[in-house]
Formats: sequence, C-alpha cells, structure tokens
Amino acid sequence: MATTEEQLILTANPSFLDLAVSELQEIGTILAQQSLADDVLLLTLAESFWEVAEPWRLAPPIFPHHICPVQSRVALRAQTNTDLAILQQTLASELLDLLDPTLPLSVQSRILTTLPYKPFDINRTLSTYIHQQLGVPIDVRAPHQVLSVVCADWQRHTENKAQTTAFLGVSPTVYNLSDWAGGMRRFAREEGQISRAEFKLLEALEYFHLALPARGVALDLGASPGGWTRVLRQHDQYVTAVDPGELDPRIGKDRGVRHKRMTAEEYLANDPDRFDLIVNDMRMDARDSARLMVAYVQQLYRSGRVLMTLKLPEENRRPILEHALQILQEAYRITGARQLFHNRSEITILLEPLAG
Repeated sequence: MATTEEQLILTANPSFLDLAVSELQEIGTILAQQSLADDVLLLTLAESFWEVAEPWRLAPPIFPHHICPVQSRVALRAQTNTDLAILQQTLASELLDLLDPTLPLSVQSRILTTLPYKPFDINRTLSTYIHQQLGVPIDVRAPHQVLSVVCADWQRHTENKAQTTAFLGVSPTVYNLSDWAGGMRRFAREEGQISRAEFKLLEALEYFHLALPARGVALDLGASPGGWTRVLRQHDQYVTAVDPGELDPRIGKDRGVRHKRMTAEEYLANDPDRFDLIVNDMRMDARDSARLMVAYVQQLYRSGRVLMTLKLPEENRRPILEHALQILQEAYRITGARQLFHNRSEITILLEPLAG
C-alpha cells in the first residue's frame, strides 16, 4: 500500500542513535518515532524525504549511517513464496515507475525479524523481476539507484498487535548516505590480517575518498599491534609506527616500516620528520587527542592530511565532541567527520592543515 505519510528509515550505531536523531531534528521535524530494531528507527516527518536527504547530501551528518524513503508498506505472512509474491506485486503496482531504466540498480533488503527466508531471496526475486521488466542493469557494488526493502515487526498507533511488515522505497544512492544496505560496509577478512581495526581504516579511506600519494610517508601514532600500519603499507606508504608496545612480527620485518618504541609525546619531542599522512587511533580522551594532533601539525607537509578517531564517553558526548573539534580547528580545517560502521564508541575525522 502506498503511504500517505512522509516517512523514512534511519539507521545508526545504537550507542549514537540519540545523536543521529538530534542531527535530523536540525533540518526536519519528527512527528512520530518508532523503533524497528536497536539501530533502526521509522520516522514520520513533516517534510518529505527529499527535503531532508538533499541537505545531508550536500553536508553529510556525523552519526546517521543510512536513510531510505518509505513509499510503500505491505503486510507479510511469514511464508516464503507468498511473501516474495506480495513484494513483487507491490513493486509492480507502486514502485516500478519510480525506477530509471538506464541507471545501475541494487535491491538492498534487511530483515529485522524472524522470517523463513533471507535478504538474498528478496534481492534476487525483485532484481530479476526489475531487470526482466525494464532492462535495468543490476550492480550491487556501485549502484546509482536503490530499491530498499526493510522487513520488521511494526505496530500501528491504532492497533494493539504488531504485524510483520515490509517497508519499500526507491531513491538515488547519493541520498541514502551510504551505498550499502543500512550503511553496513563489510570487508572480507584477509590472510595476514592483524586486527579488526584494519576495517576501520579501510572504511575511512573509502568513505572520505582519500587518495594517498605514491610512495608517500605516513606516521601511525599508537600503532601497536600494527593493523593500521599494515593497511598503509598496502597503500604504498612508508610508515613510521610509534608505540611503546610491540608490533606484529610480520610488520616488524617489513623494511618499509620504522618502529619507534616510545609514546607519541616522546616522539614529538625528538624533532621528527614531516609526513604526507598522520593517523591516530589511540585510546585517549577526545580533547587530549585533539591537543596532541594540534601539536603535530608542524610535522605535516602543507598538502598532508590527518586521519584520526575521537573516542567518546557514554555521557556528555556532544559537548566533549564539540570541544575536541574546536581544539582541532586551531590548526586544521575539518574536511570530514563520520561515525563509521566499523567505529565503536568513536567517530573518525579527516583534517587538513590550515594555510600559514
């Protein structure tokens, strides 16, 4: 059934869902809010999806991972063949005309309740139907438009019992904040991987479109055990890894890595080299980490960049974050800030030094 309300589905880290909602309230008016999962909200707005999505396309928010419009919703029966037929019929009658036959498409499904089928089954059924009807090219890795399908238990305000419901919507990928369903960017675990923290750096490089210079020089602060150093080496960087702790032996043997067994403060006091990139994933107060990076600005080439995480506590997160960003702005321009899918109680910041 086509919806008459203006609704969208917002996904964020459960620990930061309140801050994601606050960011939306800065540009829109929330009339109703219902939880579909720990990290997923169904929001009814006074504005259209596009009136919210366009400002965020131009200036992406920090905390929301993903948004998608709700243009249709339909009750499901928890029977595989029946439900797939219901979804295909809903697509045919209400959403097919919204698709551009010339643009690559991905069907992105999420199931937030117990059903006898998987997102793959929905994706395959609907993408096959769309391709047959319109000839739309299917591209799950680089789509220009997305059909979002979210299946969840949902209770209308006028009803006493939740009903398993599918929420569907079509949108250009650039309006969803992420190319991936729910913003869940996953990477395959590689042979030789040192730590899961590598995924965080991989996602940051991709999200910020950060192209590293060929045979560049990078500084990894708080490098142990060496996951970020490994990723930087894969990107053709010569790395100075600073940490009192040990590096994984595979990194320690790499001639493109220089290990300084000392703290970041001690290394700075030794008049270090200059770098194309400084990365910092150290566990320290966000404000102290910001002050440290201000001190390190002289160690960056003018064209250099800083990629760092800011660790945030459970309480008073917003004022602490704002204070840390204010400190960083003494020496840097903040070119990106994002609570990435692979971040935990932190956000990732991209910085460039101020001219001067």
